[in-house]
Amino acid sequence: MGVLNVTPDSFSDGGHYFNPDKAVEHGLEMARDGADIIDVGGESTRPYSQDVSVTEEMDRVIPVIESLNKELSIPVSIDTYKSKVTREALKAGASLINDISALRFDPDMASIAAETGVPVILMHMKGTPKNMQDNPTYDDLISEILHFLKDAITRAVTAGIRKDLIIVDPGIGFGKTFDDNLKVIRELSRLGSLQSPVLLGSSNKAFIGRILNKEAHERDTGTMATIAAAIMNGAHIVRVHNVKKAVETAMIVDAIKTGRVSSI
Repeated sequence: MGVLNVTPDSFSDGGHYFNPDKAVEHGLEMARDGADIIDVGGESTRPYSQDVSVTEEMDRVIPVIESLNKELSIPVSIDTYKSKVTREALKAGASLINDISALRFDPDMASIAAETGVPVILMHMKGTPKNMQDNPTYDDLISEILHFLKDAITRAVTAGIRKDLIIVDPGIGFGKTFDDNLKVIRELSRLGSLQSPVLLGSSNKAFIGRILNKEAHERDTGTMATIAAAIMNGAHIVRVHNVKKAVETAMIVDAIKTGRVSSI
């Protein structure tokens, strides 16, 4: 999953693709580099980020989704927790919902997902982007993530969303310490008990920067290490900024897992 932030303030690439033409060009480039999904977002959800109005968010993402939909054969996902943005994005050609709130922030999100029949990503987060990093603590990190995601799946299915259309995300960097993020990756296989595909979004995040003493744009090597570990531990989808390097990393890890070069 290639990250396409149409924002001025995202932590890793804010402002790089705020211009719609540049955003579309980058989305097409990621597809050429081997992305299977392009994830379009119009509001930063980095720690302590500020909300964006529905109108502003739609102005940012809808033209980009419309243009990408005309050019691409791979799915485009909408990264939002707002039902109005979601509805318009699906009309514009998006075919997957990536909701960091796991359908909790907007009461109409679940019904839109159910009626449209598109896949939905449900992510674990403690708190909101504004306060999630205010001393997050857990008694049992992985057990609490599992409990949260089980409840989210149950809510989604009760709302009419098919279980086979649900993807889960443990929420690296969303209400977690640096050590928590490492533990999530190390114990990712435990999410297999949920019997849903697992997405991991570790790309360029601050815990990598702390380990390597690198700025966000310098964290490709660290990111690829986390991707390799995540795939080895059961991740089905990895959400990344550098698609080309991530595809190569995934190819090598897949070959190691299967023990066959010919499987690629």
